[in-house]
Amino acid sequence: MDRILITGGSRLQGTVRVSGAKNAALPILASTILGGGECRVTNVPAVVDVVTMGKLLGMLGASVKIEGNRAAVGVEHVHSTEAPYDLVRTMRASVLVLGPLVARWGEATVSLPGGCAIGTRPVNLHLAGLAKLGAEVAIEHGYIRAKATRLRGARIALDTPTVTGTENLMMAACLAEGTTVIENAAKEPEISDLASFLVKRGAKIFGAGTDLITVEGVSALRGADHEVIPDRIEAGTYLAAGAITGGDVCVEGCRPEHLEAVIVKLREAGAEVTEKKESIRLKAPRRPKAADVKTFVHPGFPTDMQAQIMALLCVAEGTSVITETVFESRFIHVPELRRMGADIKVDGNHAVVNGSSHLTGAPVMASDLRASAGLILAGLAAEGITEVSRVYHLDRGYERIEQKLRGLGASVNRVHGTAKGAAGAAAGIPS
Repeated sequence: MDRILITGGSRLQGTVRVSGAKNAALPILASTILGGGECRVTNVPAVVDVVTMGKLLGMLGASVKIEGNRAAVGVEHVHSTEAPYDLVRTMRASVLVLGPLVARWGEATVSLPGGCAIGTRPVNLHLAGLAKLGAEVAIEHGYIRAKATRLRGARIALDTPTVTGTENLMMAACLAEGTTVIENAAKEPEISDLASFLVKRGAKIFGAGTDLITVEGVSALRGADHEVIPDRIEAGTYLAAGAITGGDVCVEGCRPEHLEAVIVKLREAGAEVTEKKESIRLKAPRRPKAADVKTFVHPGFPTDMQAQIMALLCVAEGTSVITETVFESRFIHVPELRRMGADIKVDGNHAVVNGSSHLTGAPVMASDLRASAGLILAGLAAEGITEVSRVYHLDRGYERIEQKLRGLGASVNRVHGTAKGAAGAAAGIPS
């Protein structure tokens, strides 16, 4: 199993370019099911989740060709409408094929999703919305089963602004008869990017990016070309990496308007942040200042940046309070940060972080995708060597993170297979 080794103490400086957004690419690829004609998608990140989605589409009968950061998908016919457990358990976003399958092919059997162990993320809102659209929906033996001759437009009020729920229902509504209105919709940029792609294909969608989305159903969608938006979480991660090392980092190929809440907190932590049209430059002080952070749905501070900002605040001057409002189990990385000398106390959905000028490298274990990035950031600021294991989580969502960090001057290397890293060998840790 691969590990990442980080030797801390280097001040990061230079320029890094972000990849396409995983959380935009996945629903865009899933939505190819909605119509015939080839869809050519560029700026697709070369990450494991994209490969998994490609495998799933291929199992359904799609023609899928992924080369580098380009994907070509055609779905003229399907020979299966089932998304099996073996694939769905590794990636929650697989549930995004549910709406498109029912809308175009009249049925879907999708395993209940898996993904990161960061808390309960029920799909009940997806199912209730599909039922509103006229589908017969049931859960049997761990699978969601849905059927409909043709979906019908409806008014759907979501109890909470779920991202994948909004995407699933918006996709399904594209081929429904009549008009669908989704109230309390999620407003993330990735939803707007999906809508933009669908509109290119002939869908009629209004209000994506707001909490009220209206979809006028059409009979069919065509193929189209599309470039995926930049990954705002990857961009935020590299900005935080610059901040935690007292560095001077320019992140290129990003959209600053997607990172407003993150930029506010980085400035509050003492960094000088300069925004341009497609880049952000961060100049950090030797040591950051404390800042209180509360995660929230977009445009609030993203939960996917919580682990990274916590790592930063572990070395800040003063005491910070982090409040997690999105996922109830997203402090799993705290014990690992404590192994590195962090002073963090957790009380329910609050974490009190007493900043320290000194972290030490240690063997740590990643629990989920963003925790992996948070531990790597902590390693950049720590004395000695940090060894992060279970980095398969990291590979689900970050493209070439170790190479990109090395380009900024970090000492970050991947140890493949069963070989022991230096830290593990020194500590006598078995492979």
